[in-house]
Amino acid sequence: MRATAIVPVKHFDRAKSRLSESAAAAHRPELAKAMLSDVLLGLRESRLVNRIVVVTGEPEAREVAERGGAELIDDPDDVGHSEAAMIGIADAMARGTECVALVPGDTPLLDGVELDRELDAQAPGVAVIPDHHGTGTNGLILSPPDVIEPSFGPDSRARHLELARAAGARCRIATVRSMALDLDTGDDLRELLASLDFDPARAPATAAALEELGIDAT
Repeated sequence: MRATAIVPVKHFDRAKSRLSESAAAAHRPELAKAMLSDVLLGLRESRLVNRIVVVTGEPEAREVAERGGAELIDDPDDVGHSEAAMIGIADAMARGTECVALVPGDTPLLDGVELDRELDAQAPGVAVIPDHHGTGTNGLILSPPDVIEPSFGPDSRARHLELARAAGARCRIATVRSMALDLDTGDDLRELLASLDFDPARAPATAAALEELGIDAT
């Protein structure tokens, strides 16, 4: 199923606040910018994503989106991830879009080909893409786009499944391993560094930023 990808992006100076325990804390804006660039690169590699929309009020994210071939929708209030996603969903509904993929801007390892496998399998309903802890939600595939209202945050995997059931919608867990790791904590950073040490081409902008900033696993 073809889809519009919606990428909500908060202001970079507020991004990844839980990284404060790590060496990356002082460089959150630079890392957020690089990760968004890699997410957009992954989405461009998808054959089933036919439109990419970044919802943001962050000026630098707007620049990254324009360079990355994405459309922009303003999020002047920057209230939260779920609220920004709803702005994108409302736009998709107004355009008659049948399916959206909600994708975070902090999953730089995103592989568009892997995402395509889940879009290929998508029928009307909800697909929840869990985080690597198995309790949160790193992505949603929604057909139609307003089948449920997204509710990201702690324990959102179970919450999204329950919302789908309450709506009478078909729901499933979608495994997109390249979207499982988002950069929230120092442990996440170390896992990302290990992945990029093995293959920096998986997230070239993020790998370059980490090297330039001198951030390592210590």
